[in-house]
Amino acid sequence: MIAVVRPGSKRFSHISFSAISLFQQCPLRFYFRYIAGLPEEAVASTLVFGRSLHASLEFHYQQLLIGQKPPSLDMLLDAFQDTWRSHDTTRIRFGKGEDINTIGRLADRMLRAFRVSTLAHPKGTIVAVEEELRAAIAPGCPELLGRIDLAVETKEALEVTDFKTSRGQWSLNRVDDAAPQLLLYSELVRPLSDGKPVRLAFGVLTKTKVPAVDLHPVVLSQARVQRTKRIVEHIWRAIQAGHFYPAPSAMNCSTCPYRKACRAWNG
Repeated sequence: MIAVVRPGSKRFSHISFSAISLFQQCPLRFYFRYIAGLPEEAVASTLVFGRSLHASLEFHYQQLLIGQKPPSLDMLLDAFQDTWRSHDTTRIRFGKGEDINTIGRLADRMLRAFRVSTLAHPKGTIVAVEEELRAAIAPGCPELLGRIDLAVETKEALEVTDFKTSRGQWSLNRVDDAAPQLLLYSELVRPLSDGKPVRLAFGVLTKTKVPAVDLHPVVLSQARVQRTKRIVEHIWRAIQAGHFYPAPSAMNCSTCPYRKACRAWNG
């Protein structure tokens, strides 16, 4: 039996884009994680892989930030493995045909591709790596907490890049679907821009046999930012009103860490 926790008993000093996105994906999963605080039954290997690869990229850019030369492949793989091992490996749910060896080989291929890509050698001055920023972005909503993967200042602009891992290369529609995250982050980085224009992009590393490393710019306009803010306001009102319900999906349910809790939920 799942204990009922009323939304009003949970105070949010801030909310992250990942939480907003999770509510859009499945309001009940949001409830289990952020309201009821249920422990995850399992965690998908794809999620742990993404976190671990992010740790490798963070280490790479941190070394550049402090004036060091780019780290070796072995150093990046060590950062990957350290983050992987920091998780409870007994709770990691592997996909079909996956195991720790295939994961290691995939990380090796992707990091090799990254090291020789233009993304690994940004032109300009690195001003932020995995930097947490927060600010009020919509009336009546908690502050937005964002984690900026990489911000680079050039003569012309402040360039903000968010890194993603993907099964395949992104289409323009996929970039458009993901854009709200960076549109909101553009508001958070304004104090870092020193009055310069802000440029947004996703750096996408594919998990293909021959990995690709692509940069996908995101069009920034005030109309798009304002629309995204209004969406956040509506989502927050739904959270406050307690509109939590399951949203079955063949894509998302198979990797959900609350499958048992969902089956036991009776409204």
